[in-house]
Amino acid sequence: MEWLRRDADKIVSAGISAVMPDEAVRRALREMPQPQGKLILVATGKAAWQMAKAATDIVKADAGIVITKYDHVKGDLPGIECFEAGHPVPDQNGFDAASKAVEMVSDLSEDDLVLFLLSGGGSALFEAPLIPGEELQDITKQLLACGADIVEINTIRKRLSRVKGGKFAGMCSPARVFTIVLSDIIGDPLDMIASGPAYPDSSTCEDAFAIVKKYDLKLTDEARSLLGKETPKSLENVTTLVTGSVRELCKAVSSKCEELGYTPVILTDCLDCEARDAGRMLAEKVAENAGKGKKLAFIAGGETVVHLTGKGLGGRNQETALAAAPLIAGLDGAVFSFGSDGTDGPTDAAGGYTDGDSLGLLEKNGLDVQAVLMDNDAYHALESIGGLIMTGPTGTNVNDAAVALITG
Repeated sequence: MEWLRRDADKIVSAGISAVMPDEAVRRALREMPQPQGKLILVATGKAAWQMAKAATDIVKADAGIVITKYDHVKGDLPGIECFEAGHPVPDQNGFDAASKAVEMVSDLSEDDLVLFLLSGGGSALFEAPLIPGEELQDITKQLLACGADIVEINTIRKRLSRVKGGKFAGMCSPARVFTIVLSDIIGDPLDMIASGPAYPDSSTCEDAFAIVKKYDLKLTDEARSLLGKETPKSLENVTTLVTGSVRELCKAVSSKCEELGYTPVILTDCLDCEARDAGRMLAEKVAENAGKGKKLAFIAGGETVVHLTGKGLGGRNQETALAAAPLIAGLDGAVFSFGSDGTDGPTDAAGGYTDGDSLGLLEKNGLDVQAVLMDNDAYHALESIGGLIMTGPTGTNVNDAAVALITG
């Protein structure tokens, strides 16, 4: 089914191209007030370099910093220091870079302006912890392993950080903060994207303790004490604009599917479930519609979660695709899923692809899909059958899109 895979690759490329931040940042900058004093640029997240590049093509910052994921810096930017750091688990490089950003905004006047460019991944990348770094890494790993969603994870992170939950904006005061956000969370909750460093926090201490109880998190007394300290609930010095979201990604995917001759159906742009369940749901769409003479494309955007039960390598999009393989075996269809940022979990793949031939190929390689999923080793299984979607870091980040294609 090589031609079906070619269609999938075209759809992935079109979707990502449509949600690159360049034009969105340029559009948002038209709303930015002109500072009477200094302009400081701070960009963080997986799309930070691309957003900063778009901004520095238009405005000249007096100083600036980019903090992004490893291998995401694509060159020098005028007057801007660029740093790469750990994601999804924060590391010392990120801690050091965030401390530099804090220093950069620590002595500003009311005439100055901070241009804050924020994208998904900022929760891990923009971090100055109030507890030892090793302890924060351990808590992050616990939250990722238990299947907590991004809102739950960020509710905890905010209270263990010097910069999250509106605290960074407070550090910038009395300067104004103009924030441009590339959203990677369903519904665009501004206090949760990158844990809301420059937005009032809607979560409460009670919410945080409920999450600790729900997942039986192991915390020190110091961490528990911090969870009991409330975050800022109002900020007077911030203006925020959202420039992109998963809705745009779904529309772009739909348009490309239609161009390729499929009748597109957007099922949701709020997908929020286990990755394996998403894969099975899309596979059922293939099973229900295959052989009926219609070329169809079912599209779901959002962000699934993975419950870690093994020690393999993979990501939520790879698990989505792999979970579909048994249900679409022998059918004229495919299921694929990709992250708009080009990096799915701790891997170099954007996502995964399976079609009616995939199960047979996996079994020929001695692989059992359920055993692979239990070990969370979708990467190596898909790699063995050419099922990885590889884009490299894209420079954007607006959630994921998963697609079921039926050829007729």
